Parts: sequence; structure tokens; C-alpha cells
Amino acid sequence: MRLDGTGYHESLEHAAEQALAAEADGLDTFWVTETKTDAFLAAAVAAQRTGRIGIGTNIAVALARSPMTVAVQANDVQALCGGRFALGLGSQVKGHIERRFSMPYDRPAARMREFVLAIRAIWEAWASGGTLEFQGEFYRHSLMTPMFDPGPNPHGTPPILLAAVGPLMTQAAGEVADGIMLHGFTTEAYLRAETVPALERGAAKAGRTLDGFQLVLPCMVAADEDPARREELVAGVRGQIAFYGSTPAYRRVLEHHGWEEVGERLTAMSKRGEWAAMAGVVPDEMVERIAVVGTPAEAAAELECRFGDVVTRLVLPDVLSGPARQALAEALRARLPA
Repeated sequence: MRLDGTGYHESLEHAAEQALAAEADGLDTFWVTETKTDAFLAAAVAAQRTGRIGIGTNIAVALARSPMTVAVQANDVQALCGGRFALGLGSQVKGHIERRFSMPYDRPAARMREFVLAIRAIWEAWASGGTLEFQGEFYRHSLMTPMFDPGPNPHGTPPILLAAVGPLMTQAAGEVADGIMLHGFTTEAYLRAETVPALERGAAKAGRTLDGFQLVLPCMVAADEDPARREELVAGVRGQIAFYGSTPAYRRVLEHHGWEEVGERLTAMSKRGEWAAMAGVVPDEMVERIAVVGTPAEAAAELECRFGDVVTRLVLPDVLSGPARQALAEALRARLPA
């Protein structure tokens, strides 16, 4: 299992600083996010500042872009970082795509499946020098002239990972992607009972297995030797759970555990703008199932127990302080096979 880092950055410079810190901590990949900065610009700056660590997007919002723009940007970052790049794509939720980006959102899983296939067709045309001819239901690419063709990437094409929670998107990931970006708002039970079977269905549809398929989990962890600091981290995690629990797109996780009523209350409160009070609705059981709490050694043992045989990459949260993240990483390395 690989250990990675991530962070919500305020600027491109901040993203580069976080990537450097993750590299100094010996982590394997730094996953840039797309909230206040562009994911590809942040990845490019992080790639320039680092020399060893992998750089990935978790996630770049696919449905706000076209397959061609993503193919170009990912190809550029892959060349810039010497083959250290991983392209993590997500659909985002309906409200953001339609109201923030003013883009269509119908049938998102089918769109994302085709989006990945279109990118692969574009990359193949560049690599082979052949004709670009992709005709899909949502995307069509049939023009590539020499002026716009970068040719083969000397470092090959980056792996493509899809962010997914629900069964249709998860099945699409298993069918066409190289891995899945799991959501921190998940549980061991949901992962084993819902996510893995959906991935297997998708892989079977494509006539392949999940051998070599990456399962990347950004885990929610409140780990520190100091009990007071742990309580602060738990409060932050509870707020995260409340935010995600209010989003209908993630309701499947709540339904799996019989927490539908909590989700409905959170959604209603979010619509009324009662963000500060929402954490108080989240019961301790939800925190205990979704997050891992304890000292770094205790958290490492629990993460191994829950995910050691199924997840291929654990993404350690940026909210942990430097020493706490280092201690958690060391404890995990001592317990998990590389």
C-alpha cells in the first residue's frame, strides 16, 4: 500500500509548498485539489518544485471541461514532471456543474465513461500519428491537424482515475479507468458491500479483471498524541461529515447504514443556511464509522484493519500537523506491505 498526501490550497504557491512538504515526509504522491485554484495549474507548479513525488489531481472537474482540453493539459503536466502524473477526474455534483459552470449534467456516469474513452482516443492519435475519429453520444472528436498535435509523450500517458461514490459511476470506473478515487465520506462496510462489487461488474463488462487497478482512499483521520488536539480534529471531521452528509449525491452511504433521517435533516439545514449547527446533528456512530480516531499508532492499526487488504493507496489528510502526519505514516509503514 502506498501513502499519499493532499491539501486544500489557497493559491498555486500554497499547493507547491504542500507538495514539497509531502515529498519531505516521504509520501508517494501529492494529490492537488480543485477548489480555489485550477487543478492542472496547481499540478504543474507542484511538479516544477518537486523532484521525486508523484503528482495527481483529486480531482479535476471533468464535466466543466471537454475531453480535448483535459487531454492537452494532462499531457503537458505528464511531460513537465517526467512521467510522475496521475489524472484524477470527477464529475462534481449537479448544482455546481449547472449553476457554477453552466454546463450540462444529464446522465453523469455515462458522460464520464465516454469522457475517459475520448481522452484515450485523443492520446492514441497523438501517440500513433493516426487519424482522430471518436464519435460518441456526448463527445465527438474528428479533427487533429499537425499544428495542434504534440506527438507521442516521451513518458507515456498518465493513468486515469475516476472519482465515484454511487454504483453507476463506480461501475464506469471499473470498466474504463485505471483506478478509482474513493471519497473520504465512506465506510469499510460500504466499500466492501457496494463499491468493490460495482467495480467488479464494470471490469467484467470490459472483459478484464481488477489486477493492477488502484483504489485511492482519502481517509478521514483524527490522530494525535495530544488528547486536546484529537478533540479539535474530531470536531473538524464531524463538520466535514455534516457537509458531505447534506449532499444528496452521497446519500447512498447513509442509506447503507440506515442513516437516511440524518441525511434529510442535514440537507434541510443546509438549504436554510444553518451550516454552523449541522455538525451537532451528526451522531458519534457516524464519526466512528467514517473516520478513524486515536493516537497515530492506534489510527494506523485501525486503518490497517479496515482497509489493508482492499485499498492500494491511503491519502493522509492535510489537517494533521507535520509531526502527527509523520508519526501516522511511520506507524502505517511498519504495519502495511509496500
